[in-house]
Amino acid sequence: MKVKKRVDFVRENIQDSNAEGVKFYPIITARDGAPNFAMRLFEIEPGGHTPLHTHKWEHEVYVIEGNGFVVGENKKIRIEKDDCVFVEPSELHQFIAGEMGLKMICIVPNSGQPCPTCSG
Repeated sequence: MKVKKRVDFVRENIQDSNAEGVKFYPIITARDGAPNFAMRLFEIEPGGHTPLHTHKWEHEVYVIEGNGFVVGENKKIRIEKDDCVFVEPSELHQFIAGEMGLKMICIVPNSGQPCPTCSG
């Protein structure tokens, strides 16, 4: 069993010029001994966004603070604190922070790590 404190999260840089105002923290990954899934924290400043992208794996997102939008092909859905988002494999998606910014936990399979350019 492993417990991490928020003060111990280490920020990693996003290597994508199409992301703006995003702080990325891999919280629990294969580096911690997690065999299947990676838990990541994203903090997106007001007006910031992840890249519009796709990837082969699914992921689940839980909004822990703030508001914004999840954008997909032909859709833009408002999200806020306590909302959950399921992104299917190969689904086009982007997260855009609203006026309060957006803080979210994102779970992906370890095959999706490390992937700081992928928000969720």
